[in-house]
Amino acid sequence: MSLIIPRGAMNSPLPDAAILLAEAKKLYTQKELAALLNKVPRTIARWESGTSPIDANALQVLRNILSRTPSADGADFTFIDLFAGIGGIRKGFEAHGGKCIFTSEWDSYSQKTYKANFPNDDHEIHGDITEITDPETQIPDHDVLLAGFPCQPFSLAGVSKKNSLGMPHGFECSTQGTLFFDVQRIIAAKKPKAFLLENVKNLLSHDKGNTFRVIHDVLTKQLNYDVTFKVIDGKHFVPQHRERILIVGFKKDIGFKAALGDNWKNLNLPSLETGPKLSSILHPEDGAEDDVDEGRCIDKKGKVQKKYILTDKLWAYLQAYAEKHRLAGNGFGFGLVTKENTARTLSARYYKDGSEILISRGKGRNPRRLTPRECARLMGFGDDYKIPVSDTRAYKQFGNSVVVPLIAHVAGFMKPFIMEMKALEADTTNPRLF
Repeated sequence: MSLIIPRGAMNSPLPDAAILLAEAKKLYTQKELAALLNKVPRTIARWESGTSPIDANALQVLRNILSRTPSADGADFTFIDLFAGIGGIRKGFEAHGGKCIFTSEWDSYSQKTYKANFPNDDHEIHGDITEITDPETQIPDHDVLLAGFPCQPFSLAGVSKKNSLGMPHGFECSTQGTLFFDVQRIIAAKKPKAFLLENVKNLLSHDKGNTFRVIHDVLTKQLNYDVTFKVIDGKHFVPQHRERILIVGFKKDIGFKAALGDNWKNLNLPSLETGPKLSSILHPEDGAEDDVDEGRCIDKKGKVQKKYILTDKLWAYLQAYAEKHRLAGNGFGFGLVTKENTARTLSARYYKDGSEILISRGKGRNPRRLTPRECARLMGFGDDYKIPVSDTRAYKQFGNSVVVPLIAHVAGFMKPFIMEMKALEADTTNPRLF
């Protein structure tokens, strides 16, 4: 929707500043405006009451935001989705008016799930990102680059396994470790206004911190982006302990880091203590649930299908395995939880035995795995999200995905700054006459 700014507000100085502020308040809350303008909310309140004048810098930012021209299709900004998986990061940015104009994902099963959930795209999914030899011509211009570049080379589990097999990992891994540099190539060629990168928490400590130092240096010193990062637990939004690092960069310093505050304190994450419990994502098994998966996860009475209940043999094995490691002083074992708990991290290995998250069915009864639908909910996907692949593939896909509401929360904080960057670049291309 186009926003028409009163002529006086654009040409006249301070007397019409109140008009600019009133128009901005139609788009943003007081808190959002304060973050955008690098002010405190009480300053915005003083402006609104007229007890304090709006400074010239703040006025210019307001003009930039209010004079933006929406794209023809109504999207506020465009983005590309690299290492897209099943579209979790995409969903977070779509929630704030973004439009995906390019997708890259090499796994054919993930492509299947992606296409089932985004059937109206006007672009095909590009497979192997390393085959993009000329990003300048092969990738469309875009405002934001999104990339959940591969986790395995930097994950604790992946490093431990590769070490035990004498295999290289991180940037030494010839198949995945260098894929970050494909992100680098695309940023260098297309120069997006902003980016968001997602990875496992262990990226910070991998190779004694050298891996992350390389990444940070590339982004800040070679590509010259203003970069900030934080490890955030998905438990703020879903009943799952899932720590991931988010790296956000803007092409220039427009106050994003200052608005976030130290340790991203102004992101205002929901409380961990009062976060949702597993009851919010589990099948209620009372017959009242709409069966969106047509008998795949629950039966006609709403009960979870028996195939998800552990066999006596597997349950005995997991208990013996856990006891063995307990006696040895190790932390390995299954994670038995009730509906009042939160879960461990859902991993891509969940399909093997489901041991990290087992749902208690009461004393004397074997526990069960999560169903694919419950895994989708555990990652913040709605029940309208389609699961067109096998259980094994679905477990892998959700275990490799992101917590959608967390991404959406960060995207919401980024959006005003993305829009400001758009306005600033538009001013550079088409200078104003006033």
